[in-house]
Amino acid sequence: MKDAALLSAASLALAPALPAEAPAMRTERDLPPLDVPTGDPKDVARDEAFWKRVAERYRVKDGVTNMEAGYFGMMALPVLEAYHKNIDRANRDSSFFARREFPGLQQAVREKVAAFVGAKPTEINFSRNATEALQALISQYNKLSASDTIMYADLDYNAMQMAMNALSARTGAKLAKFDIPEPASHDTILAAYTKALNENPKTKLLLLTHCNNKTGLLLPVKDIVAIARPRGIDVVVDAAHSFGQVPLTMADLDADFVGFNLHKWIGAPVGVGGMYIRENKLSAIDRSHGDEGSLDSIDSRLHTGTSNFAAILTVSDALDFQATIGVPNKAARLRYLRDRWVSKARSIKGVQILTPDDAHLVGAITGFRLNGKTDRVGNQAITKALLDEFGIFTFYRTGLAKGDCVRVTPALYNSVADADKLVMALEKIAART
Repeated sequence: MKDAALLSAASLALAPALPAEAPAMRTERDLPPLDVPTGDPKDVARDEAFWKRVAERYRVKDGVTNMEAGYFGMMALPVLEAYHKNIDRANRDSSFFARREFPGLQQAVREKVAAFVGAKPTEINFSRNATEALQALISQYNKLSASDTIMYADLDYNAMQMAMNALSARTGAKLAKFDIPEPASHDTILAAYTKALNENPKTKLLLLTHCNNKTGLLLPVKDIVAIARPRGIDVVVDAAHSFGQVPLTMADLDADFVGFNLHKWIGAPVGVGGMYIRENKLSAIDRSHGDEGSLDSIDSRLHTGTSNFAAILTVSDALDFQATIGVPNKAARLRYLRDRWVSKARSIKGVQILTPDDAHLVGAITGFRLNGKTDRVGNQAITKALLDEFGIFTFYRTGLAKGDCVRVTPALYNSVADADKLVMALEKIAART
C-alpha cells in the first residue's frame, strides 16, 4: 500500500498541468448587427468597415491567411450555430425525427433552394456534392449510340472528365477533347467550341464547366448552349463553383442538366449539393441503380441513401445569410479583392495571370503561373513558399493543356491587407526564381 501511494504521488508530480480553460469563442450574439449598406454593389464592395463586420462572423484559423476558399466554403457564425442545433436535434430525436419530421423539413429546404437557383422544386434533388450529381447525370444519360460523340475540354473538372471517359467506354460513343484558348476571351471561347463542334458533327452530349476550378474562367454557357442545342446536342453543366459566387439562375445557364454545390460559395455545411434536370428532360436520365421510383420524379435519378439531416436543414440558414448580405454585394466584394491583387500582380515580372479581367468571365477565382513554371513540382514549390514564408495558403491546379498553375481564391473573411500581402509575397518569390 505504501509503494502504491508513492507511485500515485509520483504520477501526479509527473502529470502535465491541465491547460488553462480556453477563452470562450465569440457567437453571433456577441457581435453588433450586420447593417448592410445600400447602393451600388461596387460601392458596397469598398466599404471596409462593413466587410470587417462580415469577416467577424467567420472563425478563421490563426496564423494562416487562407486564400484557398475554392475547396469548400466556411460557415458563417449564424450558419455554424444553426448547424450545431440541427445536429443536436437530429441526434436527440433520432429515427422519430428522421421518419416523421425530416421529410417535410427537407421539402421546405428544397423549395428554398429551387427559388434561389431559379428552378421548380420538382427539378431539384439533393446530392452530397456536385461531383455526385454530375456523375449521375453523365453515367445515366441514355441517348447515346456507338455512332455518337461526346465532348469535353481541358478545363473541365478531372472527375467529370473521367465520368465522360467511362461513358464513352461503356456506350462505344466517340470521345472528343479540345483545349480552351489561353488567354481566353468571350469570342475566342465561342470560336473554340464552334470549331470543335463543327469538327465533330455527331456530338450528342457536351460537358461545360461554368466556373472551372483551375483558373476560375467563367464560360459563357448560355451562348454555348445556343450553339449546341440547334445541333441536337444535350449539355450538362458543372456549376460546382457558380451559385453564390456570382449572381446566377438556371435561366442564365439555359442548360437541361446541372450539378451544383451548396457547401462552397453558399456556405452550407460540407456534404450538400444538388442536381437539376429540366422537367421535360427527365427521360434522358435513367433511374439510379435500378431505383423503382417514379419515372416522372427526379428523386429516382439520384439515390444517396440516408441523408445528412443536419447539413440539409442548415442549407436554409446559409441561404438566409446569403440573402442578408446580398449575392450582388458578395460578388462585387469578391471581385474587388480579386482585382486588388491581380491588378498589381500583372506588373510583376514573371507573373502570368491566366484569367481575363472581363466582368463576365471571372469572379473570385484566378490562376497564375510564375516564371513559366508549368510542372506540378514547380507549382507545388510556389504554394509551399507562400505558406512557409508568408503564411498564405493557396493551392496548385493540374490538367490545363498548357501546364499547371497556382489558384488563388479570396473569401468574405479576407481583407484588402490579405490581397496586398499576397502581392508582396509574389514580388519576393518572383525576384529570386
